[in-house]
Amino acid sequence: MITCFIRYEIDPFKKEAFADYARNWGQAIPQNGADLIGYYGPHEGSATTAYGVYNIESLAAYEAYRARLAADPLGRENYEFARREGFILKEERIFLKNVSAPHAKLVLP
Repeated sequence: MITCFIRYEIDPFKKEAFADYARNWGQAIPQNGADLIGYYGPHEGSATTAYGVYNIESLAAYEAYRARLAADPLGRENYEFARREGFILKEERIFLKNVSAPHAKLVLP
């Protein structure tokens, strides 16, 4: 299993458009075969940094998933929405592997 981290630089005056974009991926990503952890928008600190995070089995599975997502009506519509509205200024992807698992159970004070 690998995790895709997408780092976005977004227009700080279009945070709500990014949130709409993220909610759309909240539907389309799982429907096309990736395990969405979540999309995260600015809250405190930087007003321009946002993230999308999901798990996928392998880079080969990622390529098949991306093809499905591009063919999906909601996926195509969301790509076009982002292009048309221009709220994404920069986008970077990195794939990482979880090397700390298995984790201990959370202990609350």
